[in-house]
Amino acid sequence: MQTAAKNSMAGKVALVAGATRGAGRQIAVQLGALGATVYATGRTTRAQASEIGRPETIEETADLVTAAGGTGIAIQADHLDPERVREVVARIDGEHGRLDILVNDIWGAEGMFAWDKKLWDDDLERGRRLLRLAVDTHINTSHAALPLLVRKPGGLVVEVSDGTADYNRDRYRVSFFYDLAKASVTRMAFALSQELPEFGGTAVSVTPGFLRSELMLDHFGVTEATWRDGIAKDPHFAMSETPVYLGRGVAALAADPDRARFNGRSLSSADLAAQYGVTDADGSRPDFWRYETDVIGAGKDAPAEDYR
Repeated sequence: MQTAAKNSMAGKVALVAGATRGAGRQIAVQLGALGATVYATGRTTRAQASEIGRPETIEETADLVTAAGGTGIAIQADHLDPERVREVVARIDGEHGRLDILVNDIWGAEGMFAWDKKLWDDDLERGRRLLRLAVDTHINTSHAALPLLVRKPGGLVVEVSDGTADYNRDRYRVSFFYDLAKASVTRMAFALSQELPEFGGTAVSVTPGFLRSELMLDHFGVTEATWRDGIAKDPHFAMSETPVYLGRGVAALAADPDRARFNGRSLSSADLAAQYGVTDADGSRPDFWRYETDVIGAGKDAPAEDYR
């Protein structure tokens, strides 16, 4: 077990695609806390909101990165536009001549899937839009950024999904389009893990557990300070975690000189915590996917505290 030292990422350059909120924002912040320069991209700025209509902005993320000790740089980008993504990468190349970490956390498809509809009853155009936002964006970003990342050995690609590969393999994620999107992202990391090693690169997929994102807090009608009130609405909310947890784990992975041993792996926030000794913001180490399997899936009677 090891923890990353402060400034261990000084001189490193990261692109966190989809850093406006949630896990992407905290991955950016925690990389900044280790001294990295982080380019935070997304669609929502202080001047223009995306179709989601959320208030969080990429400028806020960049400010948080800088406040944490790194250098945060916000760039508005719709990752469905390959030319715009190429412009982002060209700017990074021009300003630094290197890219050490690529995090693909682009999602932007909340509200575009229906848990209670079969494929043939669902809205086809909405489902196809979800797949474009969740899959095409990652492909566009990797296609543009990897030539810069492989210029120097040691590059890291992190694909952010929902659920580990093992968990998702034999489970249907309730919606055809959602299931396909999340499985595709995990598989992209595996595919890249076959292509990057000859250039000294590593690719992994990561997943949070029950993520207490800004959107999820709003859904439960709570704040981070009052989040436990949400347990009355859903008892499994007791196993929720903040985006800080995955952010710290990914930052520790990025700072690990021996991270290539994880090439091709699918890692949860709890897996990263066990490896690197990081904790959530409250000092706990929730293992939601083990809880999901043991308690929710198998009907085991066990308190959430046993899995934190």
